Amino acid sequence: MSATAAPAAGLLTADEFARRYAGRRVELVLGRVVEVPVSFPKHGKVCHRVSQALGNFVDAHDLGHVVINDSWVVVERDPDTARGPDVAFFSYARLPKGPIPDGLLPVVPELVFEVRSPTDRWTRMIAKMLEYTAAGVAVVVILDPKTASASVFRSDDRQDIFEAGDELTLPDILPGFSVPVRKFFE
Repeated sequence: MSATAAPAAGLLTADEFARRYAGRRVELVLGRVVEVPVSFPKHGKVCHRVSQALGNFVDAHDLGHVVINDSWVVVERDPDTARGPDVAFFSYARLPKGPIPDGLLPVVPELVFEVRSPTDRWTRMIAKMLEYTAAGVAVVVILDPKTASASVFRSDDRQDIFEAGDELTLPDILPGFSVPVRKFFE
């Protein structure tokens, strides 16, 4: 959809959505607003562990930006979809060094982490992962507190599963990054 085209009747564009719903726990799915449930503290703790490990590594190596708190990412246009990943990484190649601009970004991150909640079905998680990779996200990591595992999906249709005793590495996105999977769930 071009920036000047009108959305189909009753559907919102990502920009309209962002203006109307900033600060609310919602996502835009194919032009329609969908509520996102508030998470329990366990979910928040796992997100914190991810952002801490990822943020420390990215900052130490001056690689890019890490965002959290369901910061919206536009993954589809016409009709528009804006998802809120739990944690995302944008390299400086995609989002230049310096302050992040206000509003929706014109690029998608290279890396997204999603934490599976007890009410999330795998079919929903896989569908969301497919949206991210179709939009250009290179790697999506789904952390499952129930099994203490990390499922890593790449845009080339490859999937790797890391168990609690494994080291999560992402050499194609963050060479040298390594975290014991169990650390996310402690």
